[in-house]
Amino acid sequence: MSKREITLSINGKTHTGAIEPRVSLLDFLRDEVGLTGTHVGCEHGVCGACSILLDDVPIRSCLMLAVQADGHAVTTVEGLSNQDGSPGALQDAFQDAHGMQCGYCTPGMLISAQALLADNPDPSVDEIKDAIGGNLCRCTGYVQIIESIQLAASRLREAGQ
Repeated sequence: MSKREITLSINGKTHTGAIEPRVSLLDFLRDEVGLTGTHVGCEHGVCGACSILLDDVPIRSCLMLAVQADGHAVTTVEGLSNQDGSPGALQDAFQDAHGMQCGYCTPGMLISAQALLADNPDPSVDEIKDAIGGNLCRCTGYVQIIESIQLAASRLREAGQ
């Protein structure tokens, strides 16, 4: 199969590559770009571990072909960090409020929370539950995840962000 040249903005940086049309965006991000924070889960779009932002909208990267993302802006969990590489506000809140245990679902939860807080800086518990409803976690029971998102929202509001 012949490769296609694609160009994407990934976490604010332009990435160009030649890729077979059958390669998922998830595999392109992990194997070609080296961004392994986006996790491989069910590979059927059910678990949410592979969630990324495509033009600021959360999607399952396992369900999209890399060639379909050509020309679009992608944000992975690595893109939620501060410019200096230190953890961003959401990542800090997840650590401080114990919003992760095994950590496997965490990248998808962070992406879903980022999308929520970008649109709604003061979400209710029900809005948080709705936003993360497509992400499966087997460890925390979701309580600490919800508390982490509430903490991040509070901190971001206090910082005027």
